[in-house]
Amino acid sequence: MLNTDTIKELLTHFPLFKRLDDTALDQIVNISIYREWGRGSHIFMQDEPIENVYFIYSGRIKIYKADNRGREQIVAILREGEMFPHVGFFRKGGYPAYAQVVDHAQLVVIPINDFEDILRKNPELCIQVFHVLGEKIVDLQDRLEAQIVNNTYEQIIKLIIRLGETNGETAENGATVIKSEYTNQQLAKMIGTTRETVNRTLTKLRKEGLLKESEESRLCFVRAEMEGKLYGE
Repeated sequence: MLNTDTIKELLTHFPLFKRLDDTALDQIVNISIYREWGRGSHIFMQDEPIENVYFIYSGRIKIYKADNRGREQIVAILREGEMFPHVGFFRKGGYPAYAQVVDHAQLVVIPINDFEDILRKNPELCIQVFHVLGEKIVDLQDRLEAQIVNNTYEQIIKLIIRLGETNGETAENGATVIKSEYTNQQLAKMIGTTRETVNRTLTKLRKEGLLKESEESRLCFVRAEMEGKLYGE
């Protein structure tokens, strides 16, 4: 169980709260709840009423949608330092996707109604929320463009680059290393293709030297080389 001081220190690591003064941050802490979920459990289900926004202290969370046949489309796999769902702000109705725990998760939970009350009184926090939402809109536009314009090979390259931006670390040699383990099935569901297609594409990228040998991860690459392949340079 985390005490209020620990929750306060945790929240300062999120871009949303970094610029807040102690008074505003204390208001957030006062409405925050610490909870843990076990692997495989659901934090919320698609179409359930939106009640909370969640901030990840540890663990990984899979956000996915499902059609009437139960087929999954992974929207994102989130990790420590990220928040979800962004649609919780200024929107009524149900959650647009499922949130399932990939690894045992520790989360800070903030009730939407209480959070919106604080937003109305804090313009600086509102501006931060708009910045975060703006970044999400750009990300969604990029994904939509990739599905419309790019073939599957190019979509997988763009996916790897995007995961490098959100979950990657820079190695001493300048390469990007994605340490979070993604199965080929998970990668396939992120762009709506098959596991076999991802298998073949990753094998091709290794043969072409775009995916590097690494003891830390099977997804290690130099961004400039990946983008060069993508844009024919």
